[in-house]
Amino acid sequence: MAIHRLNHAVLYVRNVEASVAFYRDVLGFMVLIEAGGRAAFLRAEASSNDHDLGLFEIGAQAGPSGAGRNTVGLYHLAWEVDTLHDLEILAGRLAEAGALAGTSDHSTTKSLYGHDPDGLEFEIAWIVPADLLDDEARAGRTTIRPLDLGREIARYGADTRGGIGISRPAVSSAD
Repeated sequence: MAIHRLNHAVLYVRNVEASVAFYRDVLGFMVLIEAGGRAAFLRAEASSNDHDLGLFEIGAQAGPSGAGRNTVGLYHLAWEVDTLHDLEILAGRLAEAGALAGTSDHSTTKSLYGHDPDGLEFEIAWIVPADLLDDEARAGRTTIRPLDLGREIARYGADTRGGIGISRPAVSSAD
């Protein structure tokens, strides 16, 4: 038995219409199914999943999530982008929407943190490709620093595809 990836997540939200608008307009998800204003299923633009996100409306009276503060629960979901340019675009969209909560340089991953209309947190990450991991990047995994996106673009390139050999298989020259 080998689990190899997360297929989808389901979130309870106060207002499915507001959540759909956020995930569609800010993060670029495609709406696949809207079920009478009470539920929706969305897929990330470059995903091969049937759907990546299910949203179920529970109403405006719902309280905020206490996960991590006074209840156990999920801290955040993390999505991966292909390039640092993609990360840069999403940083701008999140900031414009007032949803950018922070950034982090985890050395081998470069991350944005945001929150949706219900305050549910998520991460968007670019992962340094395996062939670009050097001693400095490996050693830095024990610390978290503020992300200097400009510096990382200068170091790795804006259009370098991330995750290769880490979260996506490397294609051999024989392929």
